[in-house]
Amino acid sequence: MATNESISIFSSASLAVEYVDSLLPENPLQEPFKNAWNYMLNNYTKFQIATWGSLIVHEVLYFLFCLPGFLFQFIPYMKKYKIQKDKPETWENQWKCFKVLLFNHFCIQLPLICGTYYFTEYFNIPYDWETMPRWYMLLARCLGCAVIEDTWHYFLHRLLHHKRIYKHIHKIHHEFQAPFGMEAEYAHPLETLILGTGFFIGIMLLCDHVILLWAWVTIRLIETVDVHSGYDIPLNPLNLIPFYAGSRHHDFHHMNFIGNYASTFTWWDRLFGTDSQFIAYIEKTKKVEKKTE
Repeated sequence: MATNESISIFSSASLAVEYVDSLLPENPLQEPFKNAWNYMLNNYTKFQIATWGSLIVHEVLYFLFCLPGFLFQFIPYMKKYKIQKDKPETWENQWKCFKVLLFNHFCIQLPLICGTYYFTEYFNIPYDWETMPRWYMLLARCLGCAVIEDTWHYFLHRLLHHKRIYKHIHKIHHEFQAPFGMEAEYAHPLETLILGTGFFIGIMLLCDHVILLWAWVTIRLIETVDVHSGYDIPLNPLNLIPFYAGSRHHDFHHMNFIGNYASTFTWWDRLFGTDSQFIAYIEKTKKVEKKTE
């Protein structure tokens, strides 16, 4: 009975979203995107699209999303939004981070990306334009992937902080006490594999088109670069997402090496009380700010 009610609710919600979508004006970018997508299908093999296409999407988007935070260090006005103002970025740290990223991206992540084609073939994941899901279904599946990844990340990240494991693996990611955007994927190769598994679980369960791979990569990169940015921007649209952790939440984790283990949302930390020190810190900060006004 409960199952039927749930299906009915989801069906009604889906119909409501479809109705709203029908009222929206036609997207002027849809036709150019369709032409570009079909051009890609006609000129490249599925292996090239799944492998080299995925690599290009990841590399271009990762460093593109890192660019604003990188530029902030040269803009005096933005310094007031830096969370750890006493720990500015250094060229030495950024260059070291960049070199490790190149190794992780091309020696660890690329071999994993090479399996994308075989995954899509084994599960008959379509590439064609006609079966591409509508934007709201794509967004819903990305949300599902985010919830799954966040759950995996919380428990495995917390495990990596165990005193017998931390110094061997996760300590590398905490080398920079004041994080910056490019440091998001700065990690031990084993950590890249362990925490990265959470990214693929959602894909394995929810993927119904190859576009979901790239959409989920995009959303995940936006989120992880944002929380590692080291800047708390007041007008950041991501802060409008319910239960979104944000940069201040994760920055506290890097500052103190404890608590706030989730990647995207706050509910697991709140449920298990691993954000108690962060909450106390925020309350103390607010009191200090009120006194200085």
